[in-house]
Amino acid sequence: MNRILAVMKKQFKDTLKNKVVLLQFIMFPVIAFVFTEFVAKKSDEIDNFMFVAMFAPIYAGMIPLVNMANIIAEEREKKSLKMLIMSNVKPYEYLIGVGGHVLLLCALGSLVMAMSGGYSGAELFRFVFIMVIGALASLFVGAAIGIFSKNQSSSTAMATPFALVTSFIPMLAIFNENFSSVARILYTQQISFMMADMSATNFTWDRFAIIGANMLVFLGLFIFAYKKVDLKD
Repeated sequence: MNRILAVMKKQFKDTLKNKVVLLQFIMFPVIAFVFTEFVAKKSDEIDNFMFVAMFAPIYAGMIPLVNMANIIAEEREKKSLKMLIMSNVKPYEYLIGVGGHVLLLCALGSLVMAMSGGYSGAELFRFVFIMVIGALASLFVGAAIGIFSKNQSSSTAMATPFALVTSFIPMLAIFNENFSSVARILYTQQISFMMADMSATNFTWDRFAIIGANMLVFLGLFIFAYKKVDLKD
């Protein structure tokens, strides 16, 4: 646990130093806040939570995926990951530490988005809960890509298409009903459905079954990458 916390602490320091990475975590919460305050609340025809519900699946599908992949690939490229492992940090401890760091920042960003949308009480809890689950699913994909990538450039090249599919398909499905019926197999589409209606009755078992199935596939991909690639290289 001490080694995992040490890795998390290191990543927090690195993120604070890297303004570009930090901007990625706060960009969508800020955009959602601006659109809500200056567009939704100024119009009688737009619900206050509309833009938050629109940007939330993009945030959960893109930010943790891309950042997890880039962090691992960058440290593999700079050989700092090799040095950590040689310092008795086990690969799984490193991955949990990095994943915990990314997940915590995403949870904080999700909390800001929820408050921007005016959620409170049980709805606030449900919002952050489903966002954390979505971010966790994205982490598995990002970790697998980062492990397979030898450098940050290759991780960006692989992560971007995945992130575009997982994050923007729910937005496209809003404007095309036929597209929505196909996109429903994606975890981000189920997040989008739940964001549109935060009542407890809309949080059905079949939605979580689809999200769970996505997570199992992504977890399998991560386990395959973890066993296939030697992180000491």
